[in-house]
Amino acid sequence: MAHRMLLRLGLLGVGGASITYNIDELETAAIGALRFGRAAVAVTKIITEYRSALYSGSITPESDNYKEMKSQTHLHSARELLDLCCTNGGAFVKVGQHLGSLEYLLPVEYVNTMKVLHSNAPRSSLEDVYQVIEEELKCKPKELFLEFEPEPLGAASLAQVHRAKLHDGREVAVKVQHRSVKAHSKVDMKGMELLVKMVSHIFPDFRFEWLVEEMKKNLPKELDFMHEARNAEKVAAHNKHCFITHSFITNSPDEDNERKNNIPFIDWSHTTDRVLVMEFCEGGQVNDRNYMVAKGINTSEVSERIGRLYSEMIFVNGYVHCDPHPGNVLVKKVNNEAQIILLDHGLYTNLTSDFRITYSKFWLSILNADLKAIQRYGDQLGVGELFGLFACMVTGRSWDSISKGIDKKERSSAEQDAIKADAAKYLPEISAVLNRVPRQMLLILKTNDLLRGIEFSLNTQESMKSFITMSRCCIRSLFAHQRILCNSTLCSVRVSVAETWAQFKISLYTLYLLYLRSKLGKYIHKTWMTNNGAVTASCL
Repeated sequence: MAHRMLLRLGLLGVGGASITYNIDELETAAIGALRFGRAAVAVTKIITEYRSALYSGSITPESDNYKEMKSQTHLHSARELLDLCCTNGGAFVKVGQHLGSLEYLLPVEYVNTMKVLHSNAPRSSLEDVYQVIEEELKCKPKELFLEFEPEPLGAASLAQVHRAKLHDGREVAVKVQHRSVKAHSKVDMKGMELLVKMVSHIFPDFRFEWLVEEMKKNLPKELDFMHEARNAEKVAAHNKHCFITHSFITNSPDEDNERKNNIPFIDWSHTTDRVLVMEFCEGGQVNDRNYMVAKGINTSEVSERIGRLYSEMIFVNGYVHCDPHPGNVLVKKVNNEAQIILLDHGLYTNLTSDFRITYSKFWLSILNADLKAIQRYGDQLGVGELFGLFACMVTGRSWDSISKGIDKKERSSAEQDAIKADAAKYLPEISAVLNRVPRQMLLILKTNDLLRGIEFSLNTQESMKSFITMSRCCIRSLFAHQRILCNSTLCSVRVSVAETWAQFKISLYTLYLLYLRSKLGKYIHKTWMTNNGAVTASCL
């Protein structure tokens, strides 16, 4: 039944998509139909496997082998989905990459399978690359570039990057969109939307409309490289104290650049919707611990810089780079300090002031282990009775750790494994949360998971500094909002004094945590607990 219904609707979807978008070129229409047909077949196989393995009535969640059967079904289905993404490419790879970044939100079988797309996306041929450059810049590559390396530095879902040298000697990175990805994107998204609706109809507990909604909104922006170039300049302007400021043409840096991070500068004269030429930046991927050890780069410093940068974006500025997977974040050593290089500025989210303030309050509630406040601000963010699960999704920690204080209880490998296992156990509830939260929250969750992955690679996930930095940024955000509401100088002064006092308390708390984590602090705490236990026992 599921087979027949899905295939019938699939054929209707192909026709509907073709009519809706008035595709002129017969070849493009035919390829679009073929791509949708592949997707319909793959989804049919996945649905059939789930129905026969887990929903046929032959096995129940209480069965001894249910857990193993469920894991195998997830794995087989994830591989089927990966094959589809690699075959169709383009928007399908983009969706696969998104799924591969949701480490604490989706079953581990899907996450681990789809992760390969971050570094092994399909490549375009050099002929296709040259064709796009000629179509966009109206001249042959050899007229633009003195040198152009045929082997790409990396390939992503929508484009690939080549190293080149301009005739004036400047080293540049040339990002070239895959030739057909824009032409196929509308049909692909229409097809995905239809297939997700079919899955939700057959399995009401698994609703992934949020994923399609985000793709429909963000994909056109990511396919516009002029938009990406503007994003790069905008984030640098919003965070002047964090990023290098100098002209790509004159290369005249400010005096404090060695202490700043970097965003490649745009060569606007050679940038179009489908070709982006920017400064070439060297460095190792941010998850390459061996590279950092070899270069003498402090991994804790790298983690701290990234944490500070993203806390500023999320809680203070509200303009957030939402694709920090390792290939998009480089690191290098400059004057004995770590420098972060932020690449790929196609995907950003603008956080509204109301959302940013509520989210700051929610995080401070978590950091204070204030369970009533977690519930209150979770409700304001739309999750209702699922506030506890939402807190776990945001932090990547268990509810037990959150209730005791995540800055006090270190995350164990057992806790991390349990959280990943719970992603499969509570998939319907997680799906419900993702459909309830404000849309801007979805990219923040993805960003959080990617940043946690970086911390895990660097073995800095227990860094106390990340909590302190986040607290300071939340406080800055809240008091800045209060200052805006002031209608007198006296009110502004009171707010400033209150903010200074709040930041001072954080400084005192930092010293307290440093003491607790020191050898002396741990020894005294252990001795006190032992003696206190002995006294308690004697009283009994």
